Amino acid sequence: MRCCVCLFQQSLQCSPSKMAAGESNSRSSCLNLSNSGPLGNAPPSNSAHSSPASNRGAVGAAGGMNRSAGNSNPQSGPENGGGAESAVRSTPSAQNPPRQSVGPSGATSGAASNMTATPSSSSSSSASTASSSADASAAVAPLPSSPASVLVYREPVYNWQATKSTVKERFLYSDEVQIGPETVMTTLYTAKKYAVPALEAHCVEFLKKNLRADNAFMLLTQARLFDEPQLASLCLENIDKNTADALAAEGFTDIDLDTLMAVLERDTLGVREIRLFGAATRWAEAEAQRQQLQPTPENKRRVLGKALSLIRFPLMTIEEFAAGPAQSGILTDREVVSLFLHFTVNPKPHVEFIDRPRCCLRGKECSITRFSQVESRWGYSGTSDRIRFSVNRRIFVVGFGLYGSIHGPTDYQVNIQIIHTDSNTVLGQNDTGFSCDGTASTFRVMFKEPVEILPSVNYIACATLKGPDSHYGTKGMRKVTHEAPATGTKTCFTFCYAAGNNNGTSVEDGQIPEVIFYT
Repeated sequence: MRCCVCLFQQSLQCSPSKMAAGESNSRSSCLNLSNSGPLGNAPPSNSAHSSPASNRGAVGAAGGMNRSAGNSNPQSGPENGGGAESAVRSTPSAQNPPRQSVGPSGATSGAASNMTATPSSSSSSSASTASSSADASAAVAPLPSSPASVLVYREPVYNWQATKSTVKERFLYSDEVQIGPETVMTTLYTAKKYAVPALEAHCVEFLKKNLRADNAFMLLTQARLFDEPQLASLCLENIDKNTADALAAEGFTDIDLDTLMAVLERDTLGVREIRLFGAATRWAEAEAQRQQLQPTPENKRRVLGKALSLIRFPLMTIEEFAAGPAQSGILTDREVVSLFLHFTVNPKPHVEFIDRPRCCLRGKECSITRFSQVESRWGYSGTSDRIRFSVNRRIFVVGFGLYGSIHGPTDYQVNIQIIHTDSNTVLGQNDTGFSCDGTASTFRVMFKEPVEILPSVNYIACATLKGPDSHYGTKGMRKVTHEAPATGTKTCFTFCYAAGNNNGTSVEDGQIPEVIFYT
């Protein structure tokens, strides 16, 4: 605006001949500043008035200049050095000028860029003046006569782009968005920053389609950072279903403490607690290094903070706890003693850690029975009943059905286990009890948490009962198939003899008649 004011003052103080002869360059640079439109771009203009390469553009510029400066001296003419300015002003079409874009400062679009292309000299002859006048008339006459278009500026509306239904309406080029794994997060950040919800939706949809176990934790962190609750929920569901794979991913140790706690507090994680402890220990080591701390047990406990209390140590077996957390140095001596008492003493003392089982299972509970007939009198003397089995697909075993007393209602003490055959590792166990009513029915005894059973891997189902003689099963089947009614999915169990002392239980006869599971 200052530049246009300067130009107007010069037109009042100087004769047209001086401006035409000696100041055209200064006026040109001054006007160029007024041509910038909003966001630093030049406002739209008619090409006939903005092209410096054409005579029409040059004359149009002179005509625009005549309105801003020449009108202050209506008496100037060819004899006073008015030249082309005077000629254009005397042309009828100049009274109703051709369509020109006017910028915020009021300067005519194209005037500045063409000022230097308009020849001006105080010594111009009347012949050259007439020629210029003729050229101006020829340039201006064919153009339609219309009012000058003026850009109207209003105060910006907060998040104005939210009122637009397509990306094309937001200054952007098109609705076709090309997003890749390398650019999606930066694009989402930009879409959030500049309030482009349609582009944001494209990014979130891309992330949903490419969500996997190995990037679930990374995307969860980003979803929480960008306040995308739907994406965060999908990430958590993926982690629930594929907890072990998600924890093993490289990006797991890069998450922040709040994200770690948000995962550890879930009841729906599908992994054993000892693996959660191992993952939390790896994260603590990485976090200590980020904080420039030595990865000592004390510093690991320090960076874990409240996350340590979310690990459910009572859900571990005593063997798992003794081999791992008890020797890690992360727990205090008092906590270690308290947990050992919890594993070995009945009734169990209170501990400071959550003992509520996690359950990642959805859908309908299933069960198979491996015996065709029930008989009486199966005795117990402290020896475990054991049977080996394998399955054709991944399942989660949640408990066994066991036979009860032949002498009427009775209570039993029982320890149940699932053991990985090759490594002899206890994968799940529970010290508990059950009550029976004296019938030949089976009675449910459940694990603390689901036990993952992988296809084509051998496991041993084990039950150690303390109580009176019970019913038992006969006419056992080596293969038992369960078919899901809704989907037709078949889960096939194969039973084999478990070597060693098994209290007489085999494929044909014995205890552990029922396996309860989820697919």
